[in-house]
Formats: sequence, C-alpha cells, structure tokens
Amino acid sequence: MQPEIQFEDTIAAIATAHGEGGIGIIRISGQAAAGIARAVFQGPGGKKPPALRSHSVVYGYVVDPVSGERLDEALMIYMAAPRSFTREDVVELHCHGGAVATARVLDAVVSAGARVAEPGEFTKRAFLSGRIDLSQAEAALDIIRARTEAAERLVLSQLEGALSLKVGQIRDTLVGICAHVEAHLDFPEEDIEPEASEKILAAIREAEIVTRALAESFSEGRLYREGVRTAIVGRPNVGKSSLLNLLLEQDRAIVTSAPGTTRDVIEETLNIKGLPVVVMDTAGIRESHDMAESEGVRRSLKALQEADLVLAVFDSSCPLHPEDHMVLEKIEGKNSIIALNKSDLPSEGQEGVFEGLNTVKVSAKKAKGLEALKDAIHDAALRGTPGKGGGGQAEGMVITNKRHKEALVKTHKALGNALARLEEKAPLEVPALELREALDSLGEIVGKVSTEEILDRIFSEFCIGK
Repeated sequence: MQPEIQFEDTIAAIATAHGEGGIGIIRISGQAAAGIARAVFQGPGGKKPPALRSHSVVYGYVVDPVSGERLDEALMIYMAAPRSFTREDVVELHCHGGAVATARVLDAVVSAGARVAEPGEFTKRAFLSGRIDLSQAEAALDIIRARTEAAERLVLSQLEGALSLKVGQIRDTLVGICAHVEAHLDFPEEDIEPEASEKILAAIREAEIVTRALAESFSEGRLYREGVRTAIVGRPNVGKSSLLNLLLEQDRAIVTSAPGTTRDVIEETLNIKGLPVVVMDTAGIRESHDMAESEGVRRSLKALQEADLVLAVFDSSCPLHPEDHMVLEKIEGKNSIIALNKSDLPSEGQEGVFEGLNTVKVSAKKAKGLEALKDAIHDAALRGTPGKGGGGQAEGMVITNKRHKEALVKTHKALGNALARLEEKAPLEVPALELREALDSLGEIVGKVSTEEILDRIFSEFCIGK
C-alpha cells in the first residue's frame, strides 16, 4: 500500500448518473469537507446542524452559503477520516435527482470552498492514501462497466483484494529469493549450498508457472470484460436478421423476403450464461455491382475478420449456392458455428457438406433450437481460452485487465530468464537483475511501482464523482 497522503484542497462532484432520478448524490472529500457541509446545510428549523457525528444521517435542507436560499430538501451523511473511501473526511448530500437540482447543490458546495473533482479523483485519492491498491482501483471501474452478473462477480473478487493477495504472495517469495541471492553477492566467497539452491530454483519455477497461468487467464477474462464479438454471416436471404431477432427475442433487425435488405452492420449485446456477447448482423456476402451493397459486403468481411466468433448461417432447405461456398471459404480457420436455418423444412442436398464442423439446427421462423444455439455460442467462445481461470495454478482467478496481463507476461519472462541463468551457473549479478525485473513488473499491477503517466491514464477513464 502507498503511504498516507494529506491533500490540501477539498474536492466535490455529482456521484450519481446524469439525468432524472429519485436521488442525486453530491460527494465531498477533503480536510474542509465538514466545514463546507455546515456552511451549506440547515436543519428543519433553519438552524445549523450541531457538531457532526461520523456515520450518521441528518435530515434538513441544502442552502446557498451566500444568500441563504433553500436549494433542496436533503439528507447529509458525514464519514470522518480515516473511515471513508478516500481516508479523508467525506460528506455526501443526498438530494432529489435531476440535472438542475444536483447542479445547484454542487454550485453551493463549490461556493463554500470545494473544487470540482477531476474524473476518477476520489478513487485516485483512495489509492494514494493507501485505502486500496491500483488493481482494486481498476476493479472499481470494471464493476461499473460490467455487462453481466458473471462479469461483475469476476471483478468483485479483484475489488475485494484477491488479485492483490496473489500478487503479494508471489512478491514475498521473490523478495526472499532476492535477499538470498544478493547476500551471496555481498559475500562471494560463500557458495550457495546445493539444498538451498534447489529450493530457490523450485520457488522460481512455481512463481513462473503461476504468473503464466494468470496471464493466460486473460483470454477468458477479456471476453467477460469486453464481450464476445460474434459476427452473423451468410449469403443474402438465409435468415441472418431473423436469427438475430431470435437471439434477442425482439424485432431488432428488418426482415423481408427481398435479399440484400441489411446494408450495414447492426450490433446488439446479449447475455448468454453470464457471458456478454456482442452480436453483429451483417450484410449478405456475395458479388455485387450495387455500390451500397458492395460497401455492406466489405463491412461484413471486416466484421468477420475482427470477430472472436463467427455464426455462419445457411439455408438447410435448399442445395448450397456458390455464394454459400464463398462464405465457407471466408470462415476457414475462424472459431465458427454453422447455423443450419429453416430446419423445420425438409433438408435438401447438403449431406456431408458440414461434416466435422460445429453445427446447430435452428428455425428462426418457428423459434426452434434457440437454447442449443446459445449453448454452442457459449462453449465455442470459451473453447479458445487456456482453461477456466487460467488452469489450476491460477486457482480459479481470471485476469480481466490488459495492463495486468502485460505485467504478468513481463514477470514470467524475467523469471524464465533468471531460472535459465541460475541453471547455467551464470554470475549471480545476472539472475539478480532478472529477479528485480520480475519484482518491478509485479509491483506495476498493484501500484508499488508506478509513474504519474500510468496513474493519469488509468484514472482519466473514470467518470467524474468516482
């Protein structure tokens, strides 16, 4: 954790989402928070509240500190340092929601001496004061952005410190190894005993395995964080838009009997077994001399190439067209599901064509095969990941942040280099440098090693008031 820091200024912001709502919250944090609250808050009789009591709720009114005009009815909650999110004095004013009401209350707070907070500044202060580490700060943002309950559960464990604990355990091991190695650098006449040497090598191997497993878990974690980009492709008029509507269980895409109705890529997000899936309905793939349709086909092929998963739709009620074979060529080598649509009709001339491929029979018109299709999408999306939670060595933990993955990859590489140098009996200065590199890379995850540039980039992504 970072050492505790005292900030001279006091910040304030609207902490609830913009727009109409039952409640709007203005958050104040800093040394002057309590004084500012007393300047803008009155009890029901117009009296100033008595000495504030921490973690208590007071009813009254927010007033303009200059004119004394009542601005809104409100509740005030005071949280004395260090028992608050930022480890500073924090006051929350709970007033009526709505852009005008919350803006007037914030203006009053600023008039009384606060400064409007920058994006993510409350969470940044929590990090700088040692209340949370950097991985927990990032988890707070990921919880806000989570698209499904499963995604939220993954980052909640990180917010509660699961990743910090795992990284801390590995760092403690490496610190012990570094101390042992550097002690022998100070006393070169003393050789490392064979038994101690083997323990050091074993500990480095274990750390190398765990960091690799954690880094590999990002393949799965990225899908929960960003969603599985799934392109629905096929020749015109095979039922791609109907299939999108079936998956969404609503009429999102226009469906007609005329081929080429879809000219642009339509995106929608759905929840399949806790996995956020970004479904893209694309224009039919075929040769066309129509300028608008040709552009649609180009965008379809681009979506296909960038997709994590491809849902290729074919009309099972008629023989394959040359355009169907074009689609099969385009999806070769991609993680794909073959959706045989119109399965409620007799099958025509497709025997053996899709043998060995991941096929699902559906009928978008009759709403049949939906659950089987969802199961296939979920399983195919996770099939390319190296095992749930990165394998047993990651103990079920899933990394969802790309920055963490990059730091773990650097750690794993440095540990591998240190291991190789120790095994080949290189001078101890060489593996010592690699071990220090591994320690620094791990420290980047929790913020023990950080720069102002990294912190600014991370916290700039937050909304104001968080």
